[in-house]
Amino acid sequence: RERTMKTSIVFLLCISVFPGFSQGRVVGEDETGFAECNVFFPGQVPPEGFTEPFHVKICQQYNKEPRFATLYSTKDKIPLYSAFKYTKPAQNEEENWLVEPQIDDPENDLHEMVHEANIIGTVANLGANQALTSDYVGSGYERGLLNPSLLNEEDFQMATYTLTNAVPLSPSLSKSWHRDIGRVVEQALVPHCSKKDHLYLLAGAIPSSVQVKGKVSVPETLWLAACCDAPEGWSLGLVKKTNDENSLADLMVGELEKQLLAGVHLFKGNCGEDNQSQEKTEAILQAVSRIRSGEQVGTSDNQEAKDSSLVRKVAGIIATPFIRLLELLIYVFVELVKFVFYFLWLVIKWVGGTVLDGVYSLWNGVVSYLKAISMVLISIPYDLGRVIVNIFLGFLQIVQDVASLTYRILRIPVGFVLHLAAFPYHSICAIPSVLKDVATGIGGTFSLVIDATAAILHGFYYLAGHIVKRFVPKGSSDD
Repeated sequence: RERTMKTSIVFLLCISVFPGFSQGRVVGEDETGFAECNVFFPGQVPPEGFTEPFHVKICQQYNKEPRFATLYSTKDKIPLYSAFKYTKPAQNEEENWLVEPQIDDPENDLHEMVHEANIIGTVANLGANQALTSDYVGSGYERGLLNPSLLNEEDFQMATYTLTNAVPLSPSLSKSWHRDIGRVVEQALVPHCSKKDHLYLLAGAIPSSVQVKGKVSVPETLWLAACCDAPEGWSLGLVKKTNDENSLADLMVGELEKQLLAGVHLFKGNCGEDNQSQEKTEAILQAVSRIRSGEQVGTSDNQEAKDSSLVRKVAGIIATPFIRLLELLIYVFVELVKFVFYFLWLVIKWVGGTVLDGVYSLWNGVVSYLKAISMVLISIPYDLGRVIVNIFLGFLQIVQDVASLTYRILRIPVGFVLHLAAFPYHSICAIPSVLKDVATGIGGTFSLVIDATAAILHGFYYLAGHIVKRFVPKGSSDD
């Protein structure tokens, strides 16, 4: 989080310190063309035929204003073309190279171009879909602008120094290309397109199989297509082969389209190519031919231009040390400002953290105290209610027990109660009668025993007499 906050501070510093800080955004698939950057195409209609999934549309912006449009190839890591309108060139140039974070990380919250050093570690897959400064360092190639800064006014000029507008060119080829199209546009095209009309320019590159550090494709051809949007409009194409820095061929836009991808159409209705004035076309081609011839033999400039160029070179040599010193002072000042802001941020962070910790602890104490009081206050009516309920339930239990006892008492028979009450009386009064009955019983028993004994003896006597009579013979009466 500290690194992200530091990056945000540096980002804000870059906006405030560097006036040339560029901005841009990747155009989504659901948007038509290049969105607000469609104004850089005739009739606001972008070229057709560039439909590969690795072709990314970028609306290049500066100070939140659209400056030019770029179709970028994430496969070749170079732009296929940059579209812009000619504006009066600025006198001074300042290089502040930037990268486009959303090409590599569409989910990040940076919706503008930033300095590469300021987003290292904060943008996922940085360099996966675009070229970086490290891809050019020590390669023998320099970052050649498709949309040259020399054809733009100051605000537009600052926006051109993005790696999404650069292709790898040898130093001599880069110089030759910018010199050629600068002279062609200013000396051959602009004079034949009035100020009230718009001169639309498409500067592009055709990738080759040669790659810088196995990543960034080196163009095999550089091209420029121009369209003057006027009632009697005209269009023109220029081609430079990268293997011959002195080459510069002019051709019709339709012929140029055949050298690009199949089905490509650069301008809506070919910008009136079929109906353009033959005299104007010939005048433009003659101007281009003179410029091309002058470049090859080196005799097209007059003595005054040579003297002016010599003066500029001498002035440049003299001014260079002062400019470098000024750049160094600016760099030191910027780094000092960065350090001061970072130090202030650390102090503010420490003080703010301490204050926030104290406030947080105090807040926790207050919340805990209020929570305890609230629980006590809430528990008082709860406990009181619980006591009242228990008393009421106890009373109901007593009533229930009394009712149950009464019911059980009422269920006892009245006769049983009377008998139970009379039992002592009858028991005591019955004792003499019982004793009498016992005595009578004992006497009767004794009498019965005597009678039984007599009866038994009489029986035995009777039996013995009967036996004697039966078995003993009768004798004399004396016997």
